[in-house]
Amino acid sequence: MDTQQQSKQTLAFIGSYADAKNPGVYTAQFNTETGSLTLTHNVNGLQNPTFLAIDADNGRLYALGEGVGDEGQKCGAASAYTIHHETGELSLLNRVNTLPATTCHIQLDNTNQVVMVCSYHGGMVGLSPILADGQLGSSADIQQHHGASLLSVQDRPRAHSVFVDRSNRYIGACDLGLDKIILYKLDLTAKRLVLHNEVLVAPGSGPRHFAFHPSYKYGYVINELGSTVTAFSYDEEQGQLTEIQTIPTLPASYDGENGCADIHVSPDGRFLYGSNRGHDSIVVYAIDVQTGRLTVVEHASTLGKHPRNFGLSPDGKFILVANKDSDNIVSFARDEATGKLIPTGSILEMSQPVCIKFLTV
Repeated sequence: MDTQQQSKQTLAFIGSYADAKNPGVYTAQFNTETGSLTLTHNVNGLQNPTFLAIDADNGRLYALGEGVGDEGQKCGAASAYTIHHETGELSLLNRVNTLPATTCHIQLDNTNQVVMVCSYHGGMVGLSPILADGQLGSSADIQQHHGASLLSVQDRPRAHSVFVDRSNRYIGACDLGLDKIILYKLDLTAKRLVLHNEVLVAPGSGPRHFAFHPSYKYGYVINELGSTVTAFSYDEEQGQLTEIQTIPTLPASYDGENGCADIHVSPDGRFLYGSNRGHDSIVVYAIDVQTGRLTVVEHASTLGKHPRNFGLSPDGKFILVANKDSDNIVSFARDEATGKLIPTGSILEMSQPVCIKFLTV
Protein backbone atom coordinates (compact mmCIF):
# COMPACT_ATOMS: atom_id res chain seq x y z
CA MET A 1 0.00 0.00 0.00
CA ASP A 2 2.83 2.41 0.90
CA THR A 3 4.40 1.85 -2.50
CA GLN A 4 1.12 2.57 -4.24
CA GLN A 5 0.62 5.74 -2.21
CA GLN A 6 4.13 6.92 -2.98
CA SER A 7 3.61 6.31 -6.69
CA LYS A 8 0.52 8.52 -6.82
CA GLN A 9 0.87 11.92 -8.38
CA THR A 10 -1.51 14.86 -8.65
CA LEU A 11 -1.91 16.55 -12.00
CA ALA A 12 -3.46 19.94 -12.59
CA PHE A 13 -5.11 20.83 -15.91
CA ILE A 14 -5.50 24.50 -16.73
CA GLY A 15 -7.85 26.06 -19.27
CA SER A 16 -7.15 29.55 -20.56
CA TYR A 17 -8.11 32.24 -23.01
CA ALA A 18 -6.03 31.64 -26.13
CA ASP A 19 -6.27 31.61 -29.89
CA ALA A 20 -6.05 28.30 -31.69
CA LYS A 21 -2.43 28.86 -32.76
CA ASN A 22 -1.18 29.03 -29.18
CA PRO A 23 -1.30 26.70 -26.18
CA GLY A 24 -4.72 26.79 -24.53
CA VAL A 25 -4.88 23.76 -22.22
CA TYR A 26 -1.94 23.00 -19.96
CA THR A 27 -0.84 20.05 -17.85
CA ALA A 28 1.11 20.72 -14.65
CA GLN A 29 2.55 18.60 -11.88
CA PHE A 30 1.11 19.65 -8.53
CA ASN A 31 3.36 19.38 -5.48
CA THR A 32 1.10 18.24 -2.64
CA GLU A 33 3.67 19.32 -0.04
CA THR A 34 4.35 22.88 -1.22
CA GLY A 35 1.29 23.72 -3.32
CA SER A 36 3.43 24.63 -6.33
CA LEU A 37 2.75 23.90 -10.01
CA THR A 38 5.24 22.88 -12.68
CA LEU A 39 4.08 23.01 -16.30
CA THR A 40 4.86 19.83 -18.24
CA HIS A 41 2.70 19.77 -21.38
CA ASN A 42 0.22 21.80 -23.39
CA VAL A 43 -2.06 21.50 -26.38
CA ASN A 44 -3.10 24.06 -28.98
CA GLY A 45 -5.73 24.10 -31.70
CA LEU A 46 -8.49 25.35 -29.42
CA GLN A 47 -10.04 28.81 -29.47
CA ASN A 48 -10.57 29.98 -25.86
CA PRO A 49 -10.70 26.58 -24.11
CA THR A 50 -11.56 28.30 -20.87
CA PHE A 51 -13.39 25.58 -18.94
CA LEU A 52 -12.57 21.92 -18.50
CA ALA A 53 -14.25 18.79 -17.13
CA ILE A 54 -12.40 15.67 -15.99
CA ASP A 55 -13.60 12.06 -16.22
CA ALA A 56 -11.31 10.63 -13.55
CA ASP A 57 -12.65 7.09 -13.87
CA ASN A 58 -11.73 6.76 -17.54
CA GLY A 59 -8.84 9.20 -17.77
CA ARG A 60 -10.40 11.74 -20.11
CA LEU A 61 -10.59 15.50 -20.32
CA TYR A 62 -13.27 17.58 -22.03
CA ALA A 63 -12.57 21.19 -22.99
CA LEU A 64 -14.63 24.04 -24.34
CA GLY A 65 -13.75 25.83 -27.54
CA GLU A 66 -15.21 27.80 -30.40
CA GLY A 67 -16.39 26.33 -33.67
CA VAL A 68 -17.98 27.53 -36.90
CA GLY A 69 -21.66 26.87 -37.52
CA ASP A 70 -23.41 25.90 -40.72
CA GLU A 71 -23.92 29.55 -41.63
CA GLY A 72 -20.37 30.59 -40.82
CA GLN A 73 -21.15 32.03 -37.40
CA LYS A 74 -19.19 31.43 -34.21
CA CYS A 75 -20.64 28.57 -32.21
CA GLY A 76 -19.85 26.44 -29.21
CA ALA A 77 -17.56 23.45 -29.55
CA ALA A 78 -16.05 20.87 -27.23
CA SER A 79 -13.07 18.55 -27.51
CA ALA A 80 -12.41 15.17 -25.92
CA TYR A 81 -8.91 14.05 -24.90
CA THR A 82 -7.34 10.94 -23.46
CA ILE A 83 -5.16 11.65 -20.42
CA HIS A 84 -1.93 9.65 -20.35
CA HIS A 85 -1.52 9.07 -16.63
CA GLU A 86 2.22 8.46 -16.71
CA THR A 87 2.98 11.87 -18.21
CA GLY A 88 -0.22 13.92 -18.10
CA GLU A 89 -0.06 14.42 -21.86
CA LEU A 90 -3.33 14.80 -23.74
CA SER A 91 -4.26 13.04 -26.98
CA LEU A 92 -7.20 14.37 -28.98
CA LEU A 93 -10.10 11.96 -29.44
CA ASN A 94 -12.49 14.24 -31.34
CA ARG A 95 -14.04 17.67 -31.53
CA VAL A 96 -17.70 18.55 -32.13
CA ASN A 97 -19.91 21.61 -32.28
CA THR A 98 -22.27 21.77 -29.29
CA LEU A 99 -24.44 24.91 -29.32
CA PRO A 100 -25.28 27.52 -31.99
CA ALA A 101 -23.63 30.18 -29.78
CA THR A 102 -20.28 30.31 -27.98
CA THR A 103 -20.11 28.47 -24.66
CA CYS A 104 -18.80 29.41 -21.21
CA HIS A 105 -19.03 26.31 -19.01
CA ILE A 106 -18.86 22.53 -19.28
CA GLN A 107 -19.92 19.79 -16.87
CA LEU A 108 -20.10 15.98 -16.89
CA ASP A 109 -22.88 14.03 -15.26
CA ASN A 110 -21.80 11.79 -12.37
CA THR A 111 -21.72 8.66 -14.52
CA ASN A 112 -19.72 10.27 -17.35
CA GLN A 113 -22.38 9.46 -19.95
CA VAL A 114 -23.15 13.00 -21.10
CA VAL A 115 -21.48 16.38 -21.22
CA MET A 116 -23.50 19.53 -20.61
CA VAL A 117 -22.54 23.02 -21.75
CA CYS A 118 -24.12 26.46 -21.52
CA SER A 119 -23.96 29.68 -23.51
CA TYR A 120 -23.84 33.12 -21.92
CA HIS A 121 -24.38 34.90 -25.25
CA GLY A 122 -27.05 32.48 -26.44
CA GLY A 123 -28.87 31.96 -23.15
CA MET A 124 -29.11 28.21 -23.58
CA VAL A 125 -28.00 24.86 -22.17
CA GLY A 126 -27.05 21.82 -24.25
CA LEU A 127 -26.36 18.13 -23.76
CA SER A 128 -24.18 15.79 -25.82
CA PRO A 129 -23.65 12.05 -25.29
CA ILE A 130 -20.26 10.56 -24.56
CA LEU A 131 -19.62 7.50 -26.69
CA ALA A 132 -18.12 4.25 -25.47
CA ASP A 133 -14.62 5.22 -26.58
CA GLY A 134 -14.82 8.62 -24.86
CA GLN A 135 -15.52 10.61 -27.99
CA LEU A 136 -18.26 13.24 -27.97
CA GLY A 137 -21.41 12.56 -29.94
CA SER A 138 -23.55 15.13 -31.71
CA SER A 139 -25.69 17.46 -29.62
CA ALA A 140 -28.78 15.59 -28.38
CA ASP A 141 -30.71 18.35 -26.62
CA ILE A 142 -30.76 22.15 -26.42
CA GLN A 143 -32.83 24.08 -23.89
CA GLN A 144 -33.34 27.75 -24.77
CA HIS A 145 -34.00 30.07 -21.83
CA HIS A 146 -36.40 33.02 -22.15
CA GLY A 147 -36.95 36.32 -20.37
CA ALA A 148 -35.03 39.20 -18.81
CA SER A 149 -34.42 40.88 -15.46
CA LEU A 150 -33.51 44.22 -13.91
CA LEU A 151 -30.17 45.49 -15.21
CA SER A 152 -29.16 46.43 -18.76
CA VAL A 153 -26.91 43.37 -19.09
CA GLN A 154 -29.94 41.28 -18.09
CA ASP A 155 -31.97 42.16 -21.19
CA ARG A 156 -31.86 38.50 -22.23
CA PRO A 157 -31.09 35.08 -20.76
CA ARG A 158 -27.42 34.49 -19.99
CA ALA A 159 -26.79 30.91 -18.89
CA HIS A 160 -23.46 30.93 -17.06
CA SER A 161 -22.85 27.50 -15.54
CA VAL A 162 -24.22 23.99 -15.15
CA PHE A 163 -24.08 21.82 -12.03
CA VAL A 164 -25.30 18.35 -11.08
CA ASP A 165 -26.57 16.96 -7.78
CA ARG A 166 -25.29 13.83 -6.03
CA SER A 167 -28.23 11.67 -7.13
CA ASN A 168 -27.53 12.53 -10.79
CA ARG A 169 -31.27 13.19 -11.13
CA TYR A 170 -31.22 16.96 -11.28
CA ILE A 171 -29.15 19.41 -13.29
CA GLY A 172 -29.05 23.10 -12.44
CA ALA A 173 -28.21 26.06 -14.66
CA CYS A 174 -27.33 29.48 -13.23
CA ASP A 175 -28.80 32.15 -15.51
CA LEU A 176 -27.26 35.55 -14.83
CA GLY A 177 -29.65 37.31 -17.20
CA LEU A 178 -32.82 35.98 -15.61
CA ASP A 179 -31.75 36.02 -11.94
CA LYS A 180 -32.77 32.36 -11.84
CA ILE A 181 -31.40 28.95 -11.10
CA ILE A 182 -33.22 26.63 -13.49
CA LEU A 183 -33.40 22.97 -12.49
CA TYR A 184 -33.84 20.14 -14.99
CA LYS A 185 -34.41 16.43 -14.56
CA LEU A 186 -31.67 14.49 -16.31
CA ASP A 187 -33.08 11.77 -18.55
CA LEU A 188 -30.02 9.70 -19.41
CA THR A 189 -31.98 7.16 -21.44
CA ALA A 190 -33.41 9.77 -23.80
CA LYS A 191 -30.37 12.05 -23.45
CA ARG A 192 -32.60 14.98 -22.58
CA LEU A 193 -33.01 17.72 -19.98
CA VAL A 194 -36.60 18.03 -18.73
CA LEU A 195 -37.59 21.32 -17.07
CA HIS A 196 -38.25 20.73 -13.35
CA ASN A 197 -38.48 24.09 -11.59
CA GLU A 198 -37.01 27.58 -11.31
CA VAL A 199 -35.63 29.41 -8.29
CA LEU A 200 -35.43 33.21 -8.20
CA VAL A 201 -32.70 35.24 -6.52
CA ALA A 202 -32.97 38.97 -5.81
CA PRO A 203 -33.37 41.11 -8.98
CA GLY A 204 -30.02 42.36 -10.26
CA SER A 205 -28.03 39.62 -8.49
CA GLY A 206 -26.78 37.77 -11.58
CA PRO A 207 -26.21 34.16 -10.39
CA ARG A 208 -23.02 32.80 -11.95
CA HIS A 209 -21.61 29.63 -10.33
CA PHE A 210 -22.99 27.15 -7.81
CA ALA A 211 -21.46 24.76 -5.25
CA PHE A 212 -23.12 22.02 -3.23
CA HIS A 213 -22.12 21.35 0.35
CA PRO A 214 -20.61 17.84 0.77
CA SER A 215 -23.63 16.81 2.85
CA TYR A 216 -25.93 18.02 0.03
CA LYS A 217 -28.27 19.61 2.58
CA TYR A 218 -27.10 22.98 1.32
CA GLY A 219 -26.04 24.76 -1.85
CA TYR A 220 -24.49 28.15 -2.54
CA VAL A 221 -24.66 30.44 -5.56
CA ILE A 222 -22.27 33.34 -6.13
CA ASN A 223 -23.98 36.33 -7.70
CA GLU A 224 -21.71 38.16 -10.13
CA LEU A 225 -23.65 41.43 -10.45
CA GLY A 226 -24.76 41.83 -6.85
CA SER A 227 -21.47 40.74 -5.22
CA THR A 228 -23.35 38.41 -2.91
CA VAL A 229 -23.64 34.73 -2.07
CA THR A 230 -27.06 33.15 -1.60
CA ALA A 231 -27.30 30.06 0.61
CA PHE A 232 -30.02 27.47 0.02
CA SER A 233 -31.27 24.35 1.70
CA TYR A 234 -31.62 21.50 -0.80
CA ASP A 235 -34.27 18.79 -0.86
CA GLU A 236 -32.52 16.06 -2.81
CA GLU A 237 -35.66 13.98 -3.30
CA GLN A 238 -37.77 16.82 -4.64
CA GLY A 239 -34.97 18.70 -6.41
CA GLN A 240 -35.92 21.88 -4.57
CA LEU A 241 -33.75 24.80 -3.46
CA THR A 242 -35.05 27.08 -0.68
CA GLU A 243 -33.23 30.32 0.17
CA ILE A 244 -31.69 30.58 3.63
CA GLN A 245 -29.56 33.72 3.48
CA THR A 246 -27.91 36.25 1.15
CA ILE A 247 -24.61 37.76 2.31
CA PRO A 248 -22.15 40.24 0.70
CA THR A 249 -18.84 39.07 -0.75
CA LEU A 250 -17.17 42.44 -0.18
CA PRO A 251 -16.06 44.32 2.94
CA ALA A 252 -18.40 47.19 3.84
CA SER A 253 -15.60 49.70 3.33
CA TYR A 254 -15.10 48.84 -0.36
CA ASP A 255 -16.98 51.00 -2.87
CA GLY A 256 -15.18 50.17 -6.13
CA GLU A 257 -16.33 48.06 -9.05
CA ASN A 258 -16.57 44.31 -8.62
CA GLY A 259 -17.89 41.19 -10.31
CA CYS A 260 -17.92 37.80 -8.60
CA ALA A 261 -16.84 34.63 -10.41
CA ASP A 262 -16.21 31.25 -8.78
CA ILE A 263 -17.33 29.44 -5.62
CA HIS A 264 -16.18 26.26 -3.82
CA VAL A 265 -16.82 24.48 -0.52
CA SER A 266 -13.89 22.96 1.34
CA PRO A 267 -13.87 19.13 1.35
CA ASP A 268 -14.57 19.09 5.10
CA GLY A 269 -17.71 21.20 4.54
CA ARG A 270 -16.67 23.84 7.10
CA PHE A 271 -15.74 26.74 4.82
CA LEU A 272 -16.93 28.40 1.61
CA TYR A 273 -14.75 30.39 -0.78
CA GLY A 274 -15.72 32.89 -3.49
CA SER A 275 -13.75 35.11 -5.87
CA ASN A 276 -14.11 38.88 -6.26
CA ARG A 277 -12.89 40.45 -9.51
CA GLY A 278 -12.26 44.15 -8.89
CA HIS A 279 -11.62 43.83 -5.18
CA ASP A 280 -9.34 40.98 -6.33
CA SER A 281 -9.88 38.82 -3.31
CA ILE A 282 -11.14 35.47 -2.11
CA VAL A 283 -13.91 35.87 0.44
CA VAL A 284 -13.82 33.16 3.10
CA TYR A 285 -16.97 32.18 4.98
CA ALA A 286 -17.46 29.79 7.88
CA ILE A 287 -20.42 27.45 7.33
CA ASP A 288 -22.75 26.63 10.19
CA VAL A 289 -23.27 22.95 9.39
CA GLN A 290 -26.49 22.90 11.44
CA THR A 291 -28.19 25.71 9.51
CA GLY A 292 -26.14 26.27 6.32
CA ARG A 293 -25.74 29.94 7.21
CA LEU A 294 -22.51 31.81 6.47
CA THR A 295 -20.27 34.11 8.52
CA VAL A 296 -17.41 36.10 6.95
CA VAL A 297 -13.95 34.99 8.08
CA GLU A 298 -11.73 37.18 5.88
CA HIS A 299 -11.12 38.73 2.48
CA ALA A 300 -7.75 37.41 1.23
CA SER A 301 -5.96 39.26 -1.57
CA THR A 302 -5.38 37.06 -4.61
CA LEU A 303 -2.01 38.77 -5.20
CA GLY A 304 -3.08 39.35 -8.80
CA LYS A 305 -5.77 40.84 -10.98
CA HIS A 306 -9.20 39.52 -11.98
CA PRO A 307 -9.39 36.12 -10.21
CA ARG A 308 -11.50 34.39 -12.80
CA ASN A 309 -11.66 31.03 -11.06
CA PHE A 310 -9.79 28.92 -8.55
CA GLY A 311 -9.37 25.31 -7.49
CA LEU A 312 -9.05 23.48 -4.18
CA SER A 313 -6.50 20.70 -4.12
CA PRO A 314 -7.99 17.21 -3.64
CA ASP A 315 -6.78 17.06 -0.02
CA GLY A 316 -8.19 20.53 0.72
CA LYS A 317 -4.83 21.86 1.88
CA PHE A 318 -4.29 24.39 -0.91
CA ILE A 319 -6.21 26.83 -3.07
CA LEU A 320 -4.81 27.86 -6.46
CA VAL A 321 -6.20 31.11 -7.85
CA ALA A 322 -6.23 31.87 -11.60
CA ASN A 323 -5.65 35.62 -11.94
CA LYS A 324 -6.55 36.16 -15.59
CA ASP A 325 -5.52 39.78 -16.03
CA SER A 326 -2.16 39.46 -14.26
CA ASP A 327 -1.34 36.23 -16.13
CA ASN A 328 -0.56 34.09 -13.11
CA ILE A 329 -1.75 31.33 -10.81
CA VAL A 330 -1.07 32.05 -7.14
CA SER A 331 -0.92 29.26 -4.57
CA PHE A 332 -2.31 29.58 -1.05
CA ALA A 333 -2.15 27.17 1.86
CA ARG A 334 -5.49 26.72 3.62
CA ASP A 335 -5.61 26.75 7.41
CA GLU A 336 -7.97 23.86 8.01
CA ALA A 337 -8.92 25.12 11.48
CA THR A 338 -9.75 28.74 10.58
CA GLY A 339 -10.30 28.51 6.81
CA LYS A 340 -7.89 31.40 6.26
CA LEU A 341 -5.54 31.53 3.27
CA ILE A 342 -1.77 31.90 3.56
CA PRO A 343 0.35 32.64 0.44
CA THR A 344 2.86 29.87 -0.20
CA GLY A 345 5.11 32.12 -2.28
CA SER A 346 4.53 29.90 -5.33
CA ILE A 347 3.36 31.79 -8.41
CA LEU A 348 3.07 30.26 -11.88
CA GLU A 349 3.28 32.78 -14.71
CA MET A 350 1.09 31.90 -17.70
CA SER A 351 -1.21 33.62 -20.18
CA GLN A 352 -4.82 34.36 -19.10
CA PRO A 353 -5.54 31.32 -16.91
CA VAL A 354 -9.20 30.60 -16.16
CA CYS A 355 -9.98 27.10 -14.89
CA ILE A 356 -8.00 24.64 -12.75
CA LYS A 357 -8.98 20.96 -12.42
CA PHE A 358 -7.07 18.32 -10.46
CA LEU A 359 -6.60 14.60 -11.08
CA THR A 360 -4.77 12.19 -8.78
CA VAL A 361 -3.31 9.23 -10.67
